[in-house]
Amino acid sequence: MLAGKNVLLGVTGGIAAYKTTFLVRLLIQQGANVKVIMTLSSKEFVTPLTLSTLSQNPVYFDFIDEKDGELRWNNHVEHAKWADLLILAPLTSNTLAKMVSGACDNLLLATYMSSNCPVFVAPAMDLDMYAHQSTKQNLAELTKRGVHVIQAESGFLASGLEGEGRMAEPQTIVDRVHTQLRAEALLYGKKVLISAGPTREAFDPVRFLSNYSTGLMGYELALRAYELGAEVIVVSGPVEPITLPHSVRRIAVESAEQMYTQVMNHFDGVDFFISSAAVADYTFSEVHPQKLKKEENTLVLTLQRTKDILRELSSRKKQQRVIGFALETDSDLSKPLAKLQSKSLDAIVYNTLSDAGAGFGTDTNKATVFFADQSQIEIPLQSKRSMASALWTHFSDKWL
Repeated sequence: MLAGKNVLLGVTGGIAAYKTTFLVRLLIQQGANVKVIMTLSSKEFVTPLTLSTLSQNPVYFDFIDEKDGELRWNNHVEHAKWADLLILAPLTSNTLAKMVSGACDNLLLATYMSSNCPVFVAPAMDLDMYAHQSTKQNLAELTKRGVHVIQAESGFLASGLEGEGRMAEPQTIVDRVHTQLRAEALLYGKKVLISAGPTREAFDPVRFLSNYSTGLMGYELALRAYELGAEVIVVSGPVEPITLPHSVRRIAVESAEQMYTQVMNHFDGVDFFISSAAVADYTFSEVHPQKLKKEENTLVLTLQRTKDILRELSSRKKQQRVIGFALETDSDLSKPLAKLQSKSLDAIVYNTLSDAGAGFGTDTNKATVFFADQSQIEIPLQSKRSMASALWTHFSDKWL
C-alpha cells in the first residue's frame, strides 16, 4: 500500500520521538519515500542527522535555512503538495491543541494547515494529560475533521506512571495506515476470486502432465486487488513460493478437478472471478496406482476432457464479472474472440508466445484485453506487477 507513496513525517517534542527512527525505517522498508519535518523542541529527543540518514532526505525544522551565508526558504506549501499522506508522531498535547485552534507558529503546523492529503496522528503524553478532558475533546475534534487518530497505548510512561499515553508502536502505526488506505481504496468491500498457476494431471504416483505456468501473473493480480481494498481468494496450482499478504486466502490445489471444486465452492458471492490459471484441457482416463514400468517401445495413453471451469461459471454468474486469459502461440485474434463469445465472458486477456517477453516464465507481459461490449485495450510490454495494476484500472473504469 505504501510502495511509491510520499510520506511526510512530523515529529514533535516528546520523549517518544526516539521511536520515529524505527518508524522511518519501517516506512522505507514498505517502499515509501519519506521526508521529515521536526519542531524545534523535538531536536532535544532525536537528532535531525539520524532521521536524515534513515530517510535519505534532508530534515526540515524551520521556515528558513542558513547555509554558507545564504538563506533558503522552506516552502510549507510545496511540502504539503509533495505528501501523499502526513503522519504526526509523536503528537504532543501542545501541538494537538494548536492543530485544533488553527495556530500556525512553526513549519510543521504551516504544512499541516496547507495539506489536502490523509493525516494520521499518534498522540503521546503522560497519563493525566492524555486522560484530561481537553485532550479528549481535541482528539474528538480532529476525528470529526477527518484526521485519523491512532490511539495511545497502555504501558510504562517516562514519568514512572503506568497507563494510557504511550505512543503506538511504529508497526502499529504502519498497520493502521495500511488498514485506512485499503478502506479508502477502489475495491474496498469487493470480493475477488482468482485462479493461478498450472495444474498437474497425475499419470501414476510419480509422473504427471502439466505446463510451464509460474502463477506470477495471477499472484500479481491478487496482490493488486488486495492493495485496492478487496477481499481476495487465490486458488493456486503448484507454484514456487510467492509471498502474499496474510489477509489474502490461498487455497492450494493440484489437479484441474480440484481447481474446479474449489472455484465452484467460492464463486457465489464474489464480485470478480479472474481465471489466470493454466488449467489442463485433458487429464488421463486412467491413473495407475503404482509406478508404471517400461515394457514396450511405445506407450499409448488415453486422455479425456477436463471440466470447463469458465463456461460453467459464466452460466452461473449473476452479479459477477468473469474474466478469462488466453495464451496462444500465434497471433490469430479469432481464437480469443471465439473464447470470449462461446464462454459468455465479460472480458478476456489475450497474449501470445510470439511476442518477446510475454507468457510463461518471464517477469514481463503484454496483452490485448477484449471486452464483451466489443471494445478492446492494448497493454504494452511491462512488468507483470505493472500489468496487474493496469488491468485493475481498466476493469474498474469499465464496471465500477
